[in-house]
Amino acid sequence: MWRLKTLHHKASGSASDLEEFKRKRREFEKSLRQARRDRQLISKRLLQNVDDEDSVETGSAPLSPEQIRELIRGVQSGGEEKAVRLASLRKALRNPETQLTFIKSENSMHMLIGQLSAHNAQCQLEAAHCLHELSHSTHASVGQACLPAGPYLLTYLSGQSTKLTELCLYTLGNLCPDSAVVREKLLAQGIVSALANCIHNQRYNLAVVEAVGFTLSQLLQAKDATEKIIPAVLASEIIPHVISALTPDPEFGFGPAIECMWCLHYLVSRNLDNSMLIAQGALSQCSAVMITLGGAVAQGNLEGGLELLIWPLLRCLGNLLVSGGDVMPEDTRLLAALCVFSQTYLHLHPALSRESLWALNNLTVGSSGFCSGLLLLKMVPILIQFLSFSKGINTMALRVLGNIAHHGTEYCVGLTQAGLLGALCATLKMAEPEVVTLSLEVLYMLLSSSPQVIEEFTRLNGVPLLEAIQYNSEEEQRLKAAYILEHLFSSLSEVESLSS
Repeated sequence: MWRLKTLHHKASGSASDLEEFKRKRREFEKSLRQARRDRQLISKRLLQNVDDEDSVETGSAPLSPEQIRELIRGVQSGGEEKAVRLASLRKALRNPETQLTFIKSENSMHMLIGQLSAHNAQCQLEAAHCLHELSHSTHASVGQACLPAGPYLLTYLSGQSTKLTELCLYTLGNLCPDSAVVREKLLAQGIVSALANCIHNQRYNLAVVEAVGFTLSQLLQAKDATEKIIPAVLASEIIPHVISALTPDPEFGFGPAIECMWCLHYLVSRNLDNSMLIAQGALSQCSAVMITLGGAVAQGNLEGGLELLIWPLLRCLGNLLVSGGDVMPEDTRLLAALCVFSQTYLHLHPALSRESLWALNNLTVGSSGFCSGLLLLKMVPILIQFLSFSKGINTMALRVLGNIAHHGTEYCVGLTQAGLLGALCATLKMAEPEVVTLSLEVLYMLLSSSPQVIEEFTRLNGVPLLEAIQYNSEEEQRLKAAYILEHLFSSLSEVESLSS
């Protein structure tokens, strides 16, 4: 996104106009990222100028073919008005019909690329703006018409003008999803190495880092990314810079971290072997960011689109843990962060709460250290509270509780003391088959741990619940209930025989 406070070269209007522009851009930026989070869509970005009064609007009425030709001739004729005519063309190209008319006009793209490659800096920038407007088109033919400009756009990623670099990055990012032909051409022209060089040279310019992240994420979302794009990205020098950008800058904002976190997510979720990413610090960096954000949320800091960074962060951490990554077991701050996310966003964003529990599940699978941490920090009652919620929240909570119970008697006793048996009696009555099945699995581990747990379950009138499931539920649940009842009655008989 165009970062106003870092681009001092832009003309400034009145303070109120500038604040209103910033507000609209923030809302637009948040809606784009929200769309990506909700539907994982490839979203195009349109950069705007502060000095354009209609900068957030679509543009005026479409130009006729003759008007387009007149503009082209005006630019080709040269003179001091060339940049002004290009600026007029840029504004006209915001109209979708004008875009189609323009690319069909004779010498239109030849003229535009000629100005892009010229030595007049102002005309060069205006030509780049025109290409950027075209790249935002929803018509694939418009994107393909921009292909001849690809080598110049890539070349300017290593140029001296940061505003031109940022503009070229977003233009390339918009062109990437248009078609496989466009992507293959850009890959052949070296877009991955150009992005790697750009983020290395501009690693301290966060606006450019954010733009690189956007463009790279557009590439990584392609259907053929696993075969054609990810190997090239992993072989480049771009990964360390992406990982280092995951920590948000408090002054600049979350933009660069969000874009780079999505890049990492696409890499981790599609790559079969993430050992190289883990070796380069992806897991440790995600853990550090998780702990920092957990502290911020715990203090009530929910502003600035924080949840838009938490989404890809949870997915990265959860998938890296599945890949075999180890986190220091004694660092229980990760547990605290995930519990804080799951509680805080339970009503604001229930799906985010579910994803937090999913990451917690991956963190606790096979880890006695983290499971002990949940008991010692008295987080089990929080997990038990989630059992009454739907939309997958209760099933994820049950999986985490099952991970704890799996470690044996001491852990099962702790769960029982926290009130889990009573909560399971409630979940066994629910209509969701998966909830009932998971409840039966956790219950069996608890009942197998000690006679005291069996006595407590009997006192809670749990046996009739199992008998009801045995006769009225699906086959899998009937079998599990029957097995538990057999174990239950066998254990009760042993207790009676010992007492007699």
